Amino acid sequence: MSIAQVLAAGGIVMVPLLLFSVVAIALSVERVVFWVRIHRRQRAIVKGLLQTYRSNPTAADEQLRQHLDLPIARIFLEALELDGASPSQFRLALEGATQAELPLLKRFNTVFQTIIAVAPLLGLLGTILGLIRSFASIQLGEVGANATAVTGGISEALVSTAAGMVVAIFTLLVANLFRGLYKRQVALLQEYGSQLEILYEWHYRATLAPSSTTGEAYARVG
Repeated sequence: MSIAQVLAAGGIVMVPLLLFSVVAIALSVERVVFWVRIHRRQRAIVKGLLQTYRSNPTAADEQLRQHLDLPIARIFLEALELDGASPSQFRLALEGATQAELPLLKRFNTVFQTIIAVAPLLGLLGTILGLIRSFASIQLGEVGANATAVTGGISEALVSTAAGMVVAIFTLLVANLFRGLYKRQVALLQEYGSQLEILYEWHYRATLAPSSTTGEAYARVG
């Protein structure tokens, strides 16, 4: 049975189910490209960045600007652009920048959840419409029935149900995959963010040390 025959056999509900399937596939491809790009580059870039920041914070800023397509680079750069911030202020800036990037990491989750919920309902609606069509073809009190109409209605009921389940199952699988990648990314953001906080605090205290020594000397002179 060809795709056109399946669509014709499933009835009117096959139109939104076809639209849902196209949307789910297109968004899945976009998310796969997004996550592959992140995981291929992120770890090496962040490790190099932390090593650079340890010795030269200014060079680290320039390095971050070269990778603004990565969420973690935008998060770190936004926090590091706060000149003279205390470690606690830096932590708040880092957390705020992370929260701003989370919607991008969870992008299309609402669409996936909508398809997962609505696709089986459309399949059930197709089942009901197919059964109605089958029962309408049976004339009570008459000998025999329109076999073609009855089997056509049953076929519509079964095909629409199967199509709705297939679309929902596929979308559920990819949505769970992306949810797992999202949780892993959040954990990595917390890990690398903590390392950057430690380095920032170390630089902050190293910067204050000379001024503190100078202040003590002036106090002794006075």
